[in-house]
Amino acid sequence: MPDSLAPGPFEVFRAFLKLGCVAFGGPIAHLGYFREEFVARRRWLDDGAFADLVALCQFLPGPTSSQVAFALGWRRAGRLGGCAAWLGFTAPAAVLMLGFALGLKAGPHTARAGWLQGLEVAAVAVVAQAVRTMAARLCPDAPRIAIAAGALVALLWVHGPWMQLAVLVWGALVGGVFGARLRLGAGAEERWRSDAFAGGDSRAAGTAWLAVFVLLLIGAPWLAAVWPASPLRVFAAFYRSGALVFGGGHVVLPLLEQATVARGWLSHDVFLSGYGLAQALPGPLFAFAAYLGVMIPPGGIGNGLWALVAIYLPSLLLLFGIMPFWGRIRAEPGARAPMAGAAAAVVGLLAAAFYSPIATSAITDGRRLALAFAAYGALQFWRVPPWLVVLACAGVGAGMLG
Repeated sequence: MPDSLAPGPFEVFRAFLKLGCVAFGGPIAHLGYFREEFVARRRWLDDGAFADLVALCQFLPGPTSSQVAFALGWRRAGRLGGCAAWLGFTAPAAVLMLGFALGLKAGPHTARAGWLQGLEVAAVAVVAQAVRTMAARLCPDAPRIAIAAGALVALLWVHGPWMQLAVLVWGALVGGVFGARLRLGAGAEERWRSDAFAGGDSRAAGTAWLAVFVLLLIGAPWLAAVWPASPLRVFAAFYRSGALVFGGGHVVLPLLEQATVARGWLSHDVFLSGYGLAQALPGPLFAFAAYLGVMIPPGGIGNGLWALVAIYLPSLLLLFGIMPFWGRIRAEPGARAPMAGAAAAVVGLLAAAFYSPIATSAITDGRRLALAFAAYGALQFWRVPPWLVVLACAGVGAGMLG
């Protein structure tokens, strides 16, 4: 049985701060760390409740592992516990990304240094492995393979931030049509109906939180256009990126690139260098927003923290809004197949992000291609930790690509 002694927010903060310092490997790996720490060791909840929370957060826009962290903290110690969990899990990576950005701005001549080019190549290998891992897990049958392939083709053919949401909705619709043919796994119904969250706001309060989410999504870009010199332009760009991304950190890349590089706020090389470094750090990849906030005008630590809050805010508002309705949603037998279809479309999203901008920009000659293959082999076949592969790529890049 789960532990009945609920800790306060500070204890939740300490538990997640530890994970924020050691949880390497991306969102899927983070969920493994969470299960080991809070299901197996601390016994804050059981496997069924944990699986239910993960299912909810995978379907909502935003960073899955950070949303699960927030939900676990909220479930354990109230809303302050959720904020403590988010802060503890995010702080180590955010602080390191802020420091890296400040160092890079102090020496902009290092933007094309060999070790930074090595980080770009490392990003190719890490995302390639993520595509393969997620495809094996989320596309175990022909209908879901077809959904993923269709999403990939659509995203390569038609560009734009709303296209990502469109293919997720399409995946859910197709999943519902093929529901009887999807292999959803033995025992999934029992896990789906487990009690993942006790408490939360009323449905009226949930509706209000959802209204705030929509109001900011629509209103912030309008206000930023009216006052382009205000901090609202940074807030609007990162809030929209956090609101429209499905499937975890890697999928946010094209949205963040469109929000920053496409607007001329920073170069593509600087963008990929920061993303490559983010692969070597523990904790959530969305901490990359702190780096971008420092690098784009007006810059500084304050702008980095502003961007970090903006990209996380929509996912937290959605959790506040959906929790009061989640019990009814998860009890519907017909909900599982559409969610499985949407998850398959996530694989297509990730594959499209892997091709462009990651691979097309980072692999420009034979040396980079050889390094990318070596890094992928180390990750996939020799099981070398991602952070070590990334650091090795930086070292090789310093000697070979500088």
